[in-house]
Parts: sequence; structure tokens; C-alpha cells
Amino acid sequence: MARGLYRAERMKKNLVSHFEIYAKNPDTLTKFYTELFDWDVQPMPGMDYSLIKTVDTGDDNKPTTVGAINGGLAPRPTGYEMNGAVNYVTVDSIETTIQQARKLGATVTKDKTPIPGMGWFAMFMDPEGNHFAIFKQDGAAK
Repeated sequence: MARGLYRAERMKKNLVSHFEIYAKNPDTLTKFYTELFDWDVQPMPGMDYSLIKTVDTGDDNKPTTVGAINGGLAPRPTGYEMNGAVNYVTVDSIETTIQQARKLGATVTKDKTPIPGMGWFAMFMDPEGNHFAIFKQDGAAK
């Protein structure tokens, strides 16, 4: 029973918190998703990136709907020729999670990278070739 309790506590920490959709033409996909799902897609000043709001957010920019996540839309990064969305999991430590992912057979495709004023992220390919990412909030990230 202790193992189950530990897992349940750990699962509460490692939530899927964000998704990203990559595009050859971000304007085309912005139009597509806003018309199909009525999502609010807003460019981030000074970045080649748009935030996707699938639900309303509070003053802290977190979704007000329990269980919902918001995301982003960006030009397809060099080397990411796959199609689909990338899910981000919020973690306690970028460094520890990178180390553990490598140990379990993941390939790091983008090492620890800052999102200035927001936090850190890293991207991976799991042993079966699926892409995913991790995020650690840190307002001091530069």
C-alpha cells in the first residue's frame, strides 16, 4: 500500500501543464484552431510564439477550469519534423528529470533552456520515438 500512496503523491506533482502545436505556417494554424474550437490565440510580444487559451485564466494566468490546460503555437523547430502536439509536464527539478529520463532510455532533443521570466524547459524523445517536454516554473530564469 505504501508504494501506491507514494505514486499518488508523486502524480499530483507531475501534471501535464501545457501543450505546443508546431506549424510551418503559424498564421494558417492560428486561423484553423480559432475557427474550429474558438480558442483565443495571442502573439507574445518579442517572441515568435503565440499563447493558446482553450479556457479562461485567472490573474496568475492558470486555467480556471479544473483539469484544463492551455498551450502555445510556434514555428516548427529545426529538427522537429514530426506532426502533432507536444505535451509539457511540470516537474520539481529540470536537472533531476533530465538525468532520470536519460537513465530510462529517453533522448534529450533540447537541453535545459530558459523562458525568460517564466521558467525552464527541456524536450525529449521517449524510447518509442514519442516527443514530450518538461517545465519548471522560475520567474528568475534568463
